[in-house]
Amino acid sequence: MIISSARAFGQTYSQLVEFGDKKVADRDYYYALEFYRKAMDIDSNSVEINWKYAEALRLYKDYPKAEFYYAKVFKKEDARIYPRSIFWLASMQYQNGKYEQSLDTWKAAKKVYKKDRDSYEYLKASQMMKNALWAKRAVRDTTEHIVKPLPSPVNSKNTEFAPMIFNDRLYFSSLQPDSINYQEEVYDSEYSIEIYTADQQDSIFNNVLILEDVTQRGFNTANGSFSPDGKRFYFSRCNSAYECKIFVGKVDGNKIKDIDSLGDVINEPGYIATMPHCTRVGEYEVLFFVSNMKFNYGGLDIWYSIITNGNQYSLPKSLGGDINTLDDEISPFYDTVEQKLYFSSSWYPGFGGQDIFFAKNYNFTFKDPENAGIPINSTKNDMYYMIDQKKKVSYFASNREGVQFAKNPTCCNDIFSAVIPKVEEPPSRFKDLNDLNKKLPVKLYFHNDEPNPRTKDTVSTLTYMEAYNEYIKLVPKYKKEYSAGLTGDDAEDAKEDINDLFVQYVEQGVRDLEDFLHLLKIELDKGYEIEVTIKGFASPLAKTDYNVPLTKRRINSLIKYLYVHDYGSLVPYLNGTAPNGGKLTFVKIPFGEYTADQLISDNPNDAKNSVYSRKAALERKIEIQSVSFVEKDSSYSKMSFDKQAHDFGDSKQGDILTWEFKFKNTGEEILRIGEIVESTDNLTYDLSQSVFQPGESGSIILTWDTSNQKGITFARLIIHSNIKDGKKELTLTSEIR
Repeated sequence: MIISSARAFGQTYSQLVEFGDKKVADRDYYYALEFYRKAMDIDSNSVEINWKYAEALRLYKDYPKAEFYYAKVFKKEDARIYPRSIFWLASMQYQNGKYEQSLDTWKAAKKVYKKDRDSYEYLKASQMMKNALWAKRAVRDTTEHIVKPLPSPVNSKNTEFAPMIFNDRLYFSSLQPDSINYQEEVYDSEYSIEIYTADQQDSIFNNVLILEDVTQRGFNTANGSFSPDGKRFYFSRCNSAYECKIFVGKVDGNKIKDIDSLGDVINEPGYIATMPHCTRVGEYEVLFFVSNMKFNYGGLDIWYSIITNGNQYSLPKSLGGDINTLDDEISPFYDTVEQKLYFSSSWYPGFGGQDIFFAKNYNFTFKDPENAGIPINSTKNDMYYMIDQKKKVSYFASNREGVQFAKNPTCCNDIFSAVIPKVEEPPSRFKDLNDLNKKLPVKLYFHNDEPNPRTKDTVSTLTYMEAYNEYIKLVPKYKKEYSAGLTGDDAEDAKEDINDLFVQYVEQGVRDLEDFLHLLKIELDKGYEIEVTIKGFASPLAKTDYNVPLTKRRINSLIKYLYVHDYGSLVPYLNGTAPNGGKLTFVKIPFGEYTADQLISDNPNDAKNSVYSRKAALERKIEIQSVSFVEKDSSYSKMSFDKQAHDFGDSKQGDILTWEFKFKNTGEEILRIGEIVESTDNLTYDLSQSVFQPGESGSIILTWDTSNQKGITFARLIIHSNIKDGKKELTLTSEIR
């Protein structure tokens, strides 16, 4: 094989491409790349060879190089010759962890595929935009698991996957060569997938042996699973074209006998059936499996069949659209203790490639899949998750960096273990504050002059979610108004921009808020006193004296929502009556339009740009920007202000503006004020003293000289002290004429 390849390298460009194409058809991507590389030496500018090279790199799982060559192709042909060039470029960017860059490329991909909005490519691009927004935040979250690859002899430079523990033995599948010609995950006659087993002593696996009873020459065998009583062994067997069926054999001591196909009920003719997982779900014995049989949602879906008397299988039922998607859903595993179904998918919000998800069981209804998080998941492909409840260890397969390899560090799967270590000492008491702050800022958006339009009230009659639900109803109107006067592709592009605005910002803000509130409740339940800083913003359409009360209403609408969120579970913390001493307070900073882009139209007669434009909409928001908290029964100094922002409204240039901010040390330790930093030379302050006893009040007077100021502006003072989070921020705003 190697000698014939070397001879081929002396051939013409067309012959080299032909040889490469044949190797791709044989799934021998390593040698396909060798042929294509030689062809590129002859004509490196050919779009065709760059495309073929990129495709082979992706299939070989060399994602960084694949991204580079897909980018070259797309730059040359702009998805006109190879419509999926932008699709795979965005996919590779995502799989390389470049979520921000991927988001922009997926957005561009939507425009490429917009002529068929029901196409897989368009729907996938829309979903991946949401996923990229999720991943940008979620990548900062980690679980407590310690993940390690299993050492040799289980893992090797080949590919290992589908781990299973039964009776303290490890069963797994591996793609191994039948000869000594090693080439990394090649699918030809010299390689076959077989099921192996290994002894387990504590966390050490050894004495790896092939499970010969289920092996059949010319077929690939994988995905072993025992019935709950251990009397049957299920597995999948695939021919050279990877057309798979599920088989079962009787367990007799160390032997597996009387092997037979499950028949047409499970192995529907003309379709794939694979990845069996036999388990108990409540009182039922169930076989979960993966198939592309008719009435599927797309690709491979997860199905299940009820087993009676050990040999009768009900007609398979799909897990439905709550789990199955347009992409593949694979490797099901049911945790009988937690009653959760684990599986892998590349559709739901994840970190790249196939991610591991879990969904709770609601009487055979599985819905609302949750990502298993980092480090269980990575930017690469993570699948075949299972739990050994006896030893409290999880196992899964991944091709992430850290696998054993010969040439490509992400070529092949290895099996990894995941454990949650026992904590001998309590963790740092403020570790969770960092976790909570990782969710920030949370940005929540509003329609123009909402909530409660045409008033200068500072209190809202609507909760944020009520205002949000009304805002979402206006999407068609936004599309109509923003595309007014445009035709053809320009009009469609304007509508796409509005659609992306709501997906990328408005809807994402609500998802971020729910994640934040979930963690916030956990910390309040521990008895923490938590202070949340919320800033409000507006577009420049209205005058300053109107916009500041408007942003106060917007902040108030969020606080009103917290009173009804989760059936009022936060109310005791909001009104200070929680038995555990937990308390939730707010610092409210209404900026109005002081930070808005002043190039945005403020003409009420130009509603297209002043109300319905993307730029204007992005200014109408509030932001949860920071949280600080202390433990109950802990001693700290606290610098508590009545308010930390003041708006002077309209002022004349040259006015000397003065405001006194009052505060009190509400903590149990002495408050010591340190460095104070002004944002501008025109701002000065007067602080009578720098040390305050517990319960002692004080004030700081700010003087703002507006001689060199003009228009909508603000000044800020940062006070550093020995309070828990180290500093406080005071803000003055004014429109200076």
